[in-house]
Amino acid sequence: QVQLVESGGGLVQPGGSLKLSCAASGFTLESYPIGWFRQAPGKEREGVSCITRSFVNTYYTPAKGRFITSSDNAANTAYLQMSNLKTEDTGVYYCARHRYAYYTCSGDVRDYEYWGQGTQVTVAS
Repeated sequence: QVQLVESGGGLVQPGGSLKLSCAASGFTLESYPIGWFRQAPGKEREGVSCITRSFVNTYYTPAKGRFITSSDNAANTAYLQMSNLKTEDTGVYYCARHRYAYYTCSGDVRDYEYWGQGTQVTVAS
């Protein structure tokens, strides 16, 4: 059974940092593109970053220059290191598994089949 569990969210001040984790089970994480998405209240879910084959990273507009995606194959876990956080980064952050193994990364929610439950990130002073 495929399962993704996010953790690491919380309340942080502007300019602060957080590291999110996405623990995968039921499949080998490095075989699939793993996307990070976020959804702010009243807005559509948007792509933040993606990692595939453990080292090919893609960053979408919200994350460029501030976020880093990585993975630990032994732990079957992906990470999203977020720095210099801004109030507009507030939202629920999700990790998701692409529909197809060994595919290229995508920031389109329709390309992802399995989703975690999300973890809340709040950036406020």
